[in-house]
Amino acid sequence: MSNRPLAAAGRLLPLLRAGLIAGIVVAAVAYPVAAATGIGAKVTAHALEHKTKILTSALPAETSYLYAPDGRTVLTMFYEEYRQYTKLSDMSPNIQQAIVAAEDSRFYQHHGVDPKGVARAFVANARSSGVSQGASTLTMQYVRMALRDSAKTPKEVQEATQQTSLRKIREMRMALDLEKELSKEEILERYLNSAYFGHRAYGIYAASEIFFSKTPKDLSPVEAATLAGLVKSPSEYDPASSDQKDATARRNYVLDRMAQLGYLSPDDAAQAKSEPIRLKLSYPPNDCASIPEKWNSWGFACDYLKNWWSAQPAFGDNRLERMDKLRRGGYRIVLSMDPKIQEAAEKNVGAKENTGSPFANGIVVSEPGTGRVKAMAVNRTYSLDLAENPPSSNPEADPKMKANYPNTVAPLLGGGDLPGYQAGSTFKMFPMLAALNAGMPLSTSFNAPHRYRSEVYDGWAPSNASGAMSGTQTMWSGFGKSVNTYFVWLEEQVGADKAVRLAEQLGLRWRTDVDREQASPDKAKKWGAFTLGVSDATPLEMANAYAAIAADGRYCEAIPVQSIHNRDGTPTTYRTAGGIEREVAKPRCRQVVSADAARAATDAARCPTGDTPARGSCGGWSTADSVRGTVGRPVAGKTGTTDSTRSAWFVGYTPELAAASFISDPDNPFNAVGDGQSQIPIAAVAETLRDALKGKPTRQFTPPSDRMVG
Repeated sequence: MSNRPLAAAGRLLPLLRAGLIAGIVVAAVAYPVAAATGIGAKVTAHALEHKTKILTSALPAETSYLYAPDGRTVLTMFYEEYRQYTKLSDMSPNIQQAIVAAEDSRFYQHHGVDPKGVARAFVANARSSGVSQGASTLTMQYVRMALRDSAKTPKEVQEATQQTSLRKIREMRMALDLEKELSKEEILERYLNSAYFGHRAYGIYAASEIFFSKTPKDLSPVEAATLAGLVKSPSEYDPASSDQKDATARRNYVLDRMAQLGYLSPDDAAQAKSEPIRLKLSYPPNDCASIPEKWNSWGFACDYLKNWWSAQPAFGDNRLERMDKLRRGGYRIVLSMDPKIQEAAEKNVGAKENTGSPFANGIVVSEPGTGRVKAMAVNRTYSLDLAENPPSSNPEADPKMKANYPNTVAPLLGGGDLPGYQAGSTFKMFPMLAALNAGMPLSTSFNAPHRYRSEVYDGWAPSNASGAMSGTQTMWSGFGKSVNTYFVWLEEQVGADKAVRLAEQLGLRWRTDVDREQASPDKAKKWGAFTLGVSDATPLEMANAYAAIAADGRYCEAIPVQSIHNRDGTPTTYRTAGGIEREVAKPRCRQVVSADAARAATDAARCPTGDTPARGSCGGWSTADSVRGTVGRPVAGKTGTTDSTRSAWFVGYTPELAAASFISDPDNPFNAVGDGQSQIPIAAVAETLRDALKGKPTRQFTPPSDRMVG
């Protein structure tokens, strides 16, 4: 029996060398099991040719990088397979030679299928009556990896990796075809970028960094041989294990093969074999929880980026596809955050010092005219470790449930699935803006009583916070003093539904069942309490809505990025419904109200801050009159508190920046903040705007026209 396969191999070699047997025929001769079952007939030339063409353009999964605004500082990465594609010219010749020596010494002689390897496999398989050797060349191995990486269904993954003769037939045929399309250098480059080296290192860049903390260009012969030896069995030959015996033996085998092939001199190989394996392990960060400690507060912006990304159709048809793209697409993402503004925000909410309170004090800063988020800070540590957190303050919560402080990754600032916090009188902006946009002037007056019974809202009778608010008010004084009864009346004039729809156009979303019901077309006209801010909102939403007013009524969607580039360096784009191609990271803006209406709203919104409007009178006092003095330049804004001061807000803006701050207990909205802490958001916004704009020229608000004054 033993002489027959040897004789057959002797007859097979000349035919293979002559190129007379290829593809399925090669596989069928080399694998008698396949030939016997007729399995090769299932592989059609057309299907394989199609797949081969796909593989010529297929690229393996690649790590996406998240950068600070300087575009150089890496904050974290996103990956399922840690990999960075590297050109062959950026790899040491040592690793190129080592991988050939370890896996396919005749790589440069064959055309995708090695005749000698096939002959050896034929003999071994005939003797074992099965498939005991694979004769896989580097090209065939690459085909297998590329089929796996380009698979779109579990079935395709299984077909690419299962140990069957059919898979071998396909690999051989495709390897022969692939070598007609790609050069040896291109195949070697792709192989080295696809191979798995263990320790979550996919591709040579990751392997070099994880095992030796260096780039592939700097690998020595010893290091290259160590890595090349891993591909055959990453677990068995792992040099990071406590016992390096197997790893050293495998490395020495590769060094011997390198010497036999003339890549190393015998003396150099002997010297290399005498050296121990010296590792310098590194562990690349992954996801938002891995952001370095000094950048910890940026974790909330990172988390917002992920939530924003998952909602972008440019990256897939659903959340799963989009997140898969983030972790496999090799994007270069630069956050829109401004380090100076972020530092100011962190300082002014006590992001590092005041983490031990159940009351979250957070702030978001947005840029008018672009919607880019410039800062996100809250008095919490961004961390998945909740072990030391106290029990939740919510009496209805499970006793084992942890509170959200000092550590959390919950999207307390917005951009996630939390509903937010009742925003109180900051919502008075929406009916006022709707009235102005409908042509009602700032001088629109009403003799506002302490309590007002609304016939429009079926006898609902809200009252003011103080008797001093009674009397004739205009939009300037009513907004400055936050007169509830004036704004309920004003909302009646323009229609509550108009105010609700305008808030939606400015980016607000209804996340609770109650809010969704009240905002529905059937109920919105009767939602009188809308102007008092009974709906939940997030700081991100409110900062961005007020930013639109600062931008003369031009609303821009909130966006956490400055730029996004594909793995090839080109800007990432998407196609609009109208067929226009746009960059994903570019601002998306639209005019929501007229510029004159927005300027009029700003003139009234200067009253709460202690600033002086350009065209009217604030009526003698305001709810946050310290803000103008703190900011030191023209500023507009609005305070907001809820019943029993369960939460407190301030939203303020200059022509350059808009900021929204809140204080509330995210775990238990009935845990009242109290009047004593209602000034905290006011100070946080005022001081953040002051610090962020320090040294910058003072810009003035544009006054409204005579028509808007009345």
